[in-house]
Amino acid sequence: MPVEPWTCLEDRQLLPEWGLHVGHLDLDGQRLRVALRPAEVQSAAPPLLLFNGIGANLELAGPLMAALPGSTCLIFDVPGAGQSPAPELPYRLGHLARLSGKVLDRFGFEVVDVLGVSWGGGLAQQFTLHAPGRVRRLVLAATSVGALMVPAGPRTLLRMVNPRRYHDMLYLDGIAPELYGGRMRDDPEALRLFARHARGGSARGYRYQLLAIAGWTSLPALCSLRQPTLVLAGRDDPLVPLINARLLAWLLPDARLHVLDDGHLFMLTQPTETAALVSEFTA
Repeated sequence: MPVEPWTCLEDRQLLPEWGLHVGHLDLDGQRLRVALRPAEVQSAAPPLLLFNGIGANLELAGPLMAALPGSTCLIFDVPGAGQSPAPELPYRLGHLARLSGKVLDRFGFEVVDVLGVSWGGGLAQQFTLHAPGRVRRLVLAATSVGALMVPAGPRTLLRMVNPRRYHDMLYLDGIAPELYGGRMRDDPEALRLFARHARGGSARGYRYQLLAIAGWTSLPALCSLRQPTLVLAGRDDPLVPLINARLLAWLLPDARLHVLDDGHLFMLTQPTETAALVSEFTA
């Protein structure tokens, strides 16, 4: 009988709400909190590796992963986010790309589809550039080319660099409409959903994530990303304005764009709709 891939996880527990096997890996002295959700139905598609947004813990991707029954999903809290401790020294996206490859090696996954959201969209692009032979298809959600993007407004950017929203729900209530847009503007349940699952990491870890992507851009290398790519964007996204998605879809050699009537957090607020798009693309 084949060995189940989650057996490599230490301190494994099951989060039954989403069917996630959650535990820890130690890789080169870095402890990572990792979650694997096995496919519920047989599929020929490779596993889906997810990269979350800045400061985001893996539980925030739980609703989306639960809505992907045909995909084996793998996600981890990057160092300093969620329950992965921050390292002593800062890192860059290139380091995280190499670390991601080692996570895949530990699970025995050679080729994957990759989905990156917001900050994680930058890491998804960097990982694909670092290991193009390991990526079959790419999904870029609510993200951009990095430093050369069309930026958000100054007030929105100031709110983004502060991780307080992951710890102070009253503060989140005040800034979520301006920061995230879409359903976060007028849907109390969307706000409660974020508040229920968000578990911020350390302030140092958040700063390290900001430093990891500072000055980084994929713009000169986009033409080399030959993987079929699905670009997803919210029509009302104050943090990553829609024009950035249009730019990605235009510059990537094999990309298509889908715009959802929502804001920056459409993967959380519209998991079923988002999952349907991802499932169709990765089938």
